[in-house]
Amino acid sequence: MKPAVKEYTNDELLKNDVMELKSKGVDKHDIYILSHDDERTNRIANNAEANTIGISELGLGSAVGNIFSKKGDELRTKLEEVGFSSAEAERYEEKLDEGKILLLVTDHERVTGWV
Repeated sequence: MKPAVKEYTNDELLKNDVMELKSKGVDKHDIYILSHDDERTNRIANNAEANTIGISELGLGSAVGNIFSKKGDELRTKLEEVGFSSAEAERYEEKLDEGKILLLVTDHERVTGWV
């Protein structure tokens, strides 16, 4: 099942929403941050105490393949590996190109009505 997703342009609003999700019982391991810039993704994830999409989500084959991929291809692969169709991944990757940050939540029980 694909994650619930919400787009942001403001890092602080995203961090506040992560804190709210955690207060509702969503585990850190079910909360992912993704942006076009790896440094920004890691900084926001660290500040919000959330995850990034890494080897455990991608699998070794996709992770190694991403080393040789262009950034857009890498982002689409990450989105597809967490459950989005290729068309959805392309649409979200375009949002990332525009500078948006994505908050992805895999705990469907606790995010009902959140997005």
